[in-house]
Amino acid sequence: MVGVIGGVIASLLGSVFLYCNSLIRFRGQRKLNRAASMEFPKKNSVNKTGSEGVGTADIIIVGAGVAGAALAYSLGKDGRRVRAIERDLNAPNSMAGESLIPGGYLKLIELGLEDCVDEIGAQRLLGYTLYKDGKEAHVSFPLEKSQSHVAGRTFHNGRFVQSLRKKVASLHNVSLEQGTVTSLIEENGIVKGVQYKSESGQVLTAYASLTIICDGCFSNLRRSLCSPKVDIPSYFVGFILTNCNLPIKNYGAIIVAHPSPIVFSPISSTEIRCMVNVPSEQVPSVSNGEMACYLKTQVAPKVLPELYDSFISAIEKKGNIRISPNKIMAAAPHLTPGALLIGDALNMRHAITGGGMTVALSDVVILRDLIRPLHDLSDAFTVSKYLESFYTLRKPMSSTINILANVLQKIFSASSNPAMENLQHTFLGYMRLGGMFSYGASAMLCGLCPRPLSLAFHFLFIAMYGVGRLLLPFPSPKRLWDGAKLLWVASSILLPYIYSEGIRQMFFPLTVPAYYRTPPKKSPKKSFMH
Repeated sequence: MVGVIGGVIASLLGSVFLYCNSLIRFRGQRKLNRAASMEFPKKNSVNKTGSEGVGTADIIIVGAGVAGAALAYSLGKDGRRVRAIERDLNAPNSMAGESLIPGGYLKLIELGLEDCVDEIGAQRLLGYTLYKDGKEAHVSFPLEKSQSHVAGRTFHNGRFVQSLRKKVASLHNVSLEQGTVTSLIEENGIVKGVQYKSESGQVLTAYASLTIICDGCFSNLRRSLCSPKVDIPSYFVGFILTNCNLPIKNYGAIIVAHPSPIVFSPISSTEIRCMVNVPSEQVPSVSNGEMACYLKTQVAPKVLPELYDSFISAIEKKGNIRISPNKIMAAAPHLTPGALLIGDALNMRHAITGGGMTVALSDVVILRDLIRPLHDLSDAFTVSKYLESFYTLRKPMSSTINILANVLQKIFSASSNPAMENLQHTFLGYMRLGGMFSYGASAMLCGLCPRPLSLAFHFLFIAMYGVGRLLLPFPSPKRLWDGAKLLWVASSILLPYIYSEGIRQMFFPLTVPAYYRTPPKKSPKKSFMH
């Protein structure tokens, strides 16, 4: 009964949401396609300035991780002279950035970088299985209409980053060097370049008409370009399991259990990454053995039987346990002539859904298409006003993935509040409904449906479904009260994240003036005085 009534209401609401959403997506995509299709000048008319010994560039990119390397390659392929400065060009030894959902893989294809996952032992990811209290829900990515090679990928982050950097190094017009950027060079409110220390310790300066900051979640430059409000609700405790297999091939597993959700993903043919989400205020020490004890006594009993022995062995392996903060930071950029923020330096979300790299690669595609028609980057104020549209055009993908990740980590985290327990059962039950319900939700989870209006629609119906579960078979005062508490808790989780992402940019982008800005017309050559 709940499903039938909900289906009728959902159909009516869905038609309205999808119509509005299609209009917004059409306008945004048309703008990007128009910019991307404009001919790129064979000879850039930008005037360059630089210090001797480091050469000149059109664009400086700070950071050569996933976002920085992908951006350097895409701009280099367009003929720009790019200088990418990376703090450490050795392969990163990070457990972050090991999952690329299908939406991110499609962005790799758009950038011509899909071969970067071909020879690094990457595993296909087709979805996740959710487990709670002996019940399970299969969340398959909706890939039926995609080509056979389109799927998620999981891998060792360091191998993927080095593969991207290898592609960057193949371009003669892109300089990739090791150095630590210490500050931005500003003149009269315009960023003209960067000061950095080379690998040998020499202090150097580099100048360019546009500086793009993508130095990751630990960025030391973002404070001058945005108003960062970083929240760390939890830490991922990670380690690698061997000599075991997940229940379903090419599917990850998420165990929703007290005291913390547990995520398992294959990162090679013989290795499974385990990530335990531990609240920030409860993180035991690794060095004194408290963490190993916590994992054995509190977490291991909740692990799937087929993974238990490998789980215990991984905990006992010396140096195998690592900790990484889950940072949340909404984008709050300052319009700064001559500079731009992208990737985790601009915006972060909880890592439980593995959507971070997809947001970063989507940023790269949008920014590449916006920059492509610019013949002249030297007028910093004009270029900056035009590129302001980037912060609105990125919202469909970034806000959808950000809100889903941040909301799900709260729902999956243990709580003494019965309403939170009801929310967990509601979400798993909703995903088991199948049809348009689980299909639409999984499409957003994997980055194939980056639509804020669809996100609002699904959250609305999840709430309706949850209240319906509590009221059946017959409403009573207690059940009505439980339903009201569920709605209150769900709203208190969701609405702050929607507000932080920007209601106007998410749902009414056509009302944002920057949305309509077109590439500035080619202007006569200008020179910056130094």
